Amino acid sequence: MNVTMLLDMAAEGFGDRVVVGGGPDGLTASRLRELAIGGAGEVSAADADAVLYLGVNGPAFPVAMFAAARAGVPLVPVNYRLGRERLDRLLAGHPGAYAIADEDHFEVLRQAGLRARTPAEFLAAAGSGPVGAEEPAETGAPAVVIYTSGTTSEPKGVLLHHRNLVSYVLGSVEFAAAGEDEAALMSVPPYHIAAVSNVLTNLYAGRRFIALPSFSPLGWLETVREQRVTNAMVVPTMLARIMDADGLDRSVPSLRSLAYGGARTPPRVIERALAEWPHVGFVNAYGLTETSSTIAVLGPEEHRAALASGDPAVRARLGSAGRPVPAVELEIRDEAGGVLPSGETGRIWVRGEQVSGQYAGRGPATDERGFFDTRDRGRLDVGGYLFVEGRVDDTIIRGAENIAPAEIEDVLLRHDGVADAVVVGVPDEEWGQRIEAVVVPEPGSDVDVEALREHVRAALRGSRTPDRIACWPELPRTPTGKILRHDVVRGLTGERNAVP
Repeated sequence: MNVTMLLDMAAEGFGDRVVVGGGPDGLTASRLRELAIGGAGEVSAADADAVLYLGVNGPAFPVAMFAAARAGVPLVPVNYRLGRERLDRLLAGHPGAYAIADEDHFEVLRQAGLRARTPAEFLAAAGSGPVGAEEPAETGAPAVVIYTSGTTSEPKGVLLHHRNLVSYVLGSVEFAAAGEDEAALMSVPPYHIAAVSNVLTNLYAGRRFIALPSFSPLGWLETVREQRVTNAMVVPTMLARIMDADGLDRSVPSLRSLAYGGARTPPRVIERALAEWPHVGFVNAYGLTETSSTIAVLGPEEHRAALASGDPAVRARLGSAGRPVPAVELEIRDEAGGVLPSGETGRIWVRGEQVSGQYAGRGPATDERGFFDTRDRGRLDVGGYLFVEGRVDDTIIRGAENIAPAEIEDVLLRHDGVADAVVVGVPDEEWGQRIEAVVVPEPGSDVDVEALREHVRAALRGSRTPDRIACWPELPRTPTGKILRHDVVRGLTGERNAVP
């Protein structure tokens, strides 16, 4: 099983349909396959053991993915925003790679002993290569190696095999199901699992996909309108910036479906988006790199039902990740490994063909039953809806009590004057950790931190009330929306921008 099977099916099923980009530079499914074959020849001629992609989104990315697969080597999309030391360490692990990179990174690649082509040079070389229907190389190599964001530790290389990705695609979309007028906008960077999964699922569905090289609210809205985008995916920080930007024309008449995920979404953001775009079907997708993307979905009708419901339990589902997809088994377990009933919080474990749970240089990360520990905390309600409460590593241990930051963050975010919030544990000699929070005030709001503490105390027990709340102009986040909690702790302990 090889991901090139998906491209071959598209080329043979709707070869003349444009599937990448738009206008005169758009690539049909047949042309994409031709370029992938030519690119595979380039990679094989270089005797490369991987294709390293260090650049922004663009047509070269899907070509590189399928070229690597045909050549029998993995694609390694690299975070171009990494600091030099981390980037050097990552590159040192791929000395035999064929590199495709923006010119800005040529010097760091040269010092790592790697030669590189620009995306344009790679596409030109692939276009002058052999054209035919060569079979992909037989290999046990992974299809993609994606490095985790490393927000709490050194990034790990997640190995996603062809069977994981193909299983995800076959279980998520129907072949050639998209209409010829459908177009998808991909706004996440190439090194994110959502970029990989978006290329594969949209191609298989027959939907044209457009890559946004860099995000801005205005650029996103203009692209949606100009390209008549029908389907899009954003991370919560992008959606918040679109909703909060003043003076923008937010009309998106062509948009039919908007998926969001990658981090927790403040309730006010999704509620405003639902009100702003009532014609759009919203989809909340929860997944990990290790699971080849989505493992739980809250669909459009579930969004509408939750928003309209007078039942607090149903209304709360607007903040859930939805229900597990059919191809994935999900369990909530306690620390001893026992499966917990609905309503109780524990660790989220998953099993399925799309789940890799394997890292470069390490053994399998699954248990004896094939389940993978996501290291996320969560619970299932009586209807099977999954509520994700954050990373296990983020749990605050105050005295003998385990406290999930998400519970407190949700209360802070319900305050009218709070636009964003994070809660962390800060070292404390008496309690082990004390609870501290950072909030970003809504524009024009003057947040009274003591009143905000009382707001939390009224909703939760006193032991869950932050000992201190600081106001910052923004929270440190990765480009895909994850909060850099270690940076928050360092900022708080260094008293940076802190309000006593």
